[in-house]
Amino acid sequence: MKKQFETTLTGPDSPIDGIADQLNDDGSAWEFKSIDGSLHLVIAKDEDGNWQRIEGTEPYLSSWIDELAEKIGE
Repeated sequence: MKKQFETTLTGPDSPIDGIADQLNDDGSAWEFKSIDGSLHLVIAKDEDGNWQRIEGTEPYLSSWIDELAEKIGE
């Protein structure tokens, strides 16, 4: 079963509230969409198990990849 949860990422000026959605059955790909529509981020694990940004809005903070991955693992 795919998972979904509300979460907050640390923005440059203020927190960014949104929804994280699991995109596949094994949980190796996730999408974050901010509630206000300002941020869209898709991350997935590479062949070594490291989280990578696949697509999303520009500009973005690279720290969001690690922050979202950490929240996925909680």
